[in-house]
Amino acid sequence: MNNLFFPGARQAVQIKRRRTDRKTGKTTVRTVYAVTSLTAGQTTTAQLAGLIRHHWKIEALHHVRDTTFAEDASQLRTGNAPRAMATWRNLAIGALRTAGVKNIAAGLRHNARAPRRPLALLGLA
Repeated sequence: MNNLFFPGARQAVQIKRRRTDRKTGKTTVRTVYAVTSLTAGQTTTAQLAGLIRHHWKIEALHHVRDTTFAEDASQLRTGNAPRAMATWRNLAIGALRTAGVKNIAAGLRHNARAPRRPLALLGLA
C-alpha cells in the first residue's frame, strides 16, 4: 500500500470514538485515522486496538505532565535534568494514581499542605 504518503506505512485504520458527556448525557462521535507499518497479516484488529489504547495511555500521561507540571515550559534542557524531572513527575503521578486520586492537580495541592502526607503516600512515614 504505497498511496498512504508515509514511508513504511502498510495500513491506514479508521477509528470511531464515542464519548458521552457525564453532565449533559450528550454523546459525540469523532472519527480519527491511524497509520501503521504493520501489515494486515502481522496483526489482528484486537491487537491494533490494544496498541492504540496503549498509545493513548502514554499521551494521557504526557497531557497530565504538561498541564499540571507545565513540563513544556520547563527550561531544563541539558544533561540528565530533563529526564530526572520527568522521572520525578512520573513518580508523583503514579503514587497519586495508586492511592486512588483522580485529579492529579488536586492531589498535589492536598499533599503540599502537610509535609508528612507525601511520605505517607509513599509508605515512608
